Amino acid sequence: MLEFKKFSLSDNFIDQYKRKRSPFGFNGLGELVYMRTYSRIKEDGKNEMWWETVRRVVEGTYNMQKHHIERYDLGWNAWQSQRSAQEMYDRIFNMKFLPPGRGLWAMGTSITEEKGLYAALNNCAFVSTVNLKEDLAKPFTFLMDASMVGVGVGFDTKGADSFIIRGPKSDRDTELYVIPDTREGWVEALRRLLDSYFLGVSPVDFDYSKIRAAGEPIKGFGGVSSGHEPLKEVLKLIRDVLDKNIGEPISITTIVDIMNLIGKCVVAGNVRRTAEIVFGDSTSDEYINLKNYKKNPHRESYGWTSNNSIFAELGMDYTQAAERINDNGEPGFAWLENMQDYSRMRNGRDKKDHRVAGGNPCLEQSLESYELCCLVETFPNNHEDLEDYIKTLKYAYLYAKTVTLGKTHWSETNRVMLRNRRIGCSVSGIAQFITDRGLHKLKCWLKRGYDSIQDYDKLYSDWLAVPRSIKTTSVKPSGTVSLLAGATPGLHYPESRFYIRRIRLSINSTLIKPLEKAGYHIEPAFGSKNTTVVVEVPVDVGEGVRTINEVPMWEQMSLAAFMQKYWADNQVSCTVTFDPKTEGNQISYALNYFQYQLKGISLLPKFEQGAYRQMPYEEITKEEYDKMVSKLKFLSFRQVKGNEAIVDKFCNNDTCEIDFIETNEELVEN
Repeated sequence: MLEFKKFSLSDNFIDQYKRKRSPFGFNGLGELVYMRTYSRIKEDGKNEMWWETVRRVVEGTYNMQKHHIERYDLGWNAWQSQRSAQEMYDRIFNMKFLPPGRGLWAMGTSITEEKGLYAALNNCAFVSTVNLKEDLAKPFTFLMDASMVGVGVGFDTKGADSFIIRGPKSDRDTELYVIPDTREGWVEALRRLLDSYFLGVSPVDFDYSKIRAAGEPIKGFGGVSSGHEPLKEVLKLIRDVLDKNIGEPISITTIVDIMNLIGKCVVAGNVRRTAEIVFGDSTSDEYINLKNYKKNPHRESYGWTSNNSIFAELGMDYTQAAERINDNGEPGFAWLENMQDYSRMRNGRDKKDHRVAGGNPCLEQSLESYELCCLVETFPNNHEDLEDYIKTLKYAYLYAKTVTLGKTHWSETNRVMLRNRRIGCSVSGIAQFITDRGLHKLKCWLKRGYDSIQDYDKLYSDWLAVPRSIKTTSVKPSGTVSLLAGATPGLHYPESRFYIRRIRLSINSTLIKPLEKAGYHIEPAFGSKNTTVVVEVPVDVGEGVRTINEVPMWEQMSLAAFMQKYWADNQVSCTVTFDPKTEGNQISYALNYFQYQLKGISLLPKFEQGAYRQMPYEEITKEEYDKMVSKLKFLSFRQVKGNEAIVDKFCNNDTCEIDFIETNEELVEN
C-alpha cells in the first residue's frame, strides 16, 4: 500500500503573497481580530501571518479532498488540484470569501490532520430529546462534547415527562471515576453522573487529580487550562438539580437546566465559548417562564446561556408572545412546518427536509437531530462584478463541501451527514451592497449565484462520488469573520456609520506594542486593570449605509423574507430590532404576515442605554472619527511572537454581544 502524500501549495506561488499587504477591513480592526482570535502560534513561537493561515487552511482543505479521492481510487489530478487550490488561496487571501472561524482556527492543524477531529470544522448542531427515554444521557453528552470542540448546539424539550428520574441506589457502593485530562474524560464524567440518576444504578463520585492545573497550556486547541473547577462545579450543580427531582418525571425545566449548566461550564472552560438555543412549546407556561427569574430565581445564574425560542404554529395567535418580546426580546420563532416543507420560498413546497427537527443557535440552519453543518461566508460587495462573484462561489462551495468528507466521532451524526451533506454558503455585507449597487442588482446576483451553486454541487458531488447536498445556502448573522473583511454582518444594518470598536487583550499580549507604535489608544480595562487592556479602533462602515435606527421593523423583516425567497434554501438568521414605543404594538401583525415567508426570526427591543465605561461599541461623529484616524500609522504584526489566542463565540452575532457580559462588571451587577 502506497504511503499517502499530503497536498502542498507551490512555494513559488506562495512567495507572491508573503509581502503583500493583507486587505483587512475597518482601520486595523480586522487584522487585530485576526491576530487575537485566529492566528495560531507556530513551532518557532511566532504567530502566523495572514498568508500562512490561508496556506494552512487551503492545504488542509485540498488534503481532505486528496485523501478521499485516493482512498476510493477515484483519480487525483495533481496539476488540476494545484491550479484550483491557488485560486481558492487568492480568493481567501483577498477576502472575497472566508471559511468560518473554526475553519480558520482548526483546518490543516493537528486537530484535523492527526486527531481527525473533523467535528471542530463545523459551525452548528442540533439534538432532539424526543427519544430521551431510550437515549437517556446521550443528548446531554452530545451537547457537551460538541460545545467543547466549538460547535454551537440547539436542542428541544420534547423528551419532558418521558421517564421517571430514579436517583442512585443508596444501598450500592459508590463508584469512583478518575477523570482523565481529556475532553472525552469530561464528557464521560457527565454521562456517568446522569446514568446514575436516570438508570437508578450505583452512586458515582469523581477524582479530579489528573486534570491539568489552571493556567497550563492546551496544545491542541490553544489557550490555557481552566483547571478542574468548572467541571467540578457543573457536576455538583447538575447533581443538585436531579436530587430535587428524584421520583418525578423529567421536566422541561430539568432538561433545560442541565443543558444550560453544561453551557456555562464550557464558557468557564476558558478557550471555547458556546452557543445554545432551546425550542419549546408556545402553549407551555413552564417553558415560557424559564427566563422569568421572579418565578425561577435559581436559573438567573445560567439561563443566559441559551436563546429561548418556540416552535411556532402557522396561524397561531401571536398576541401574548408579542407582549413578551416587547418586554425582553424573547421568545424567538421557528416555524418547523416551513423548515420541513420548503427550500427557498420561491421554489414552492418540496418537503425534501421532512426529517428536520430544529435548528442551530442563530437559526440559519434547519437540522435533523445529531446533524452538524459547515457554513462559509462570501462578501458580494468585495467583487468587481457578477462573474467574479460566481467564481468565488465555486471555491466557497468547495470548501464547505470538502468539510462534509470528514468523519465525526459520533455514529448518529455520521449517519445523517453522509446522507444529507448539508452546507451553508452565506452572504455578508448586504447593507453595503444595497447601498452601493441597489436591491435589484442584489436580486440578480442572488438568483444567478444560487443556480451556480446547484451546478457546482452536481459537478463536484459526482467528482467526489458522494450525494448532492440536501441544502446549500444560508444567511448567517456573522460577527468577527465579517470584521476581518470589513463587511457588515449578514443582512444586518450597523448601529451607526462611525463608531469606536473596543477589543480586550491580555495585559501581557504581544499585540500591544505594535498597536501602541501605530498610534491606537490603549487603556487598562475597567474592573480588570491588572490583567486586561482595551484597544480602541475607529470604524467607518461606508458612505450612505443606513443605520439600524433608520430601517423600520417592517423593512428588516421584508429583507429577511427577500433573502429567504431568493437565496437561502436553509434559513436566514435575522434579529430584527424595533422601537418598543412606536413599533411594539405592531409585532403580532408583522409575525402574522411574515409567518408564510420565513422559517425563523427573533426580535430585539431598542432601549436607550446610558453610556458606561468601555462599551464594546460607541457611536462617534465624523469629526471624531477623522481625528482618531489622523493619529494612526502603519500597523504591522509581522514580528509578533507568542501571543495568546482567544477563540470567539461560535454563533457569531453582533446583536447578542457576549462582550457586554465580559467587559463591564457594573452592567452584570446591575
